[in-house]
Amino acid sequence: MKNIIKACVIVTSLAGTSQVFANNDIYNMVGTWKWEGFTIKVNKCDATDVCAEVLTGPKNVGLQMIKSKLALSGDSFMGKIAHPQTGDTYNSKLSMADINTWHIDGCTNNNVCASGDFTRIK
Repeated sequence: MKNIIKACVIVTSLAGTSQVFANNDIYNMVGTWKWEGFTIKVNKCDATDVCAEVLTGPKNVGLQMIKSKLALSGDSFMGKIAHPQTGDTYNSKLSMADINTWHIDGCTNNNVCASGDFTRIK
C-alpha cells in the first residue's frame, strides 16, 4: 500500500512539472529576479516581447540584458542575452525549472560559456 501511495505522489509531482513546461510562456518571465548579487526586472516590451534590466548589482546597473527576441524551441527559449556581470552577449537557452526559477545556459561567439539560475523574488 505504501508503494502505491509513493507511486501516486511521484506521478502527481511529475504531472505538475510537465504542466509548468506545457505552459511555458515568455511572459512567465515578467517579474523581479535575483542572480548572485544582481536584481533583474523583467517587463513586457514591444521590441523583444520581454525586456530585462539590471536594477541593482556590483556593476552594469541599467543594462538591458535581452538583445533579441527569445524564440520558443521545445520547452526552452533561445536568444541573445547580455551577462549582467560582464555585459558580454551570449547565445543563450533559457529553461523554466519551475514557476519561480529560470535556468540559463549560453556561450559567446568566442566560446566563453556560462550558466546559472534566476530566482523570482517578486
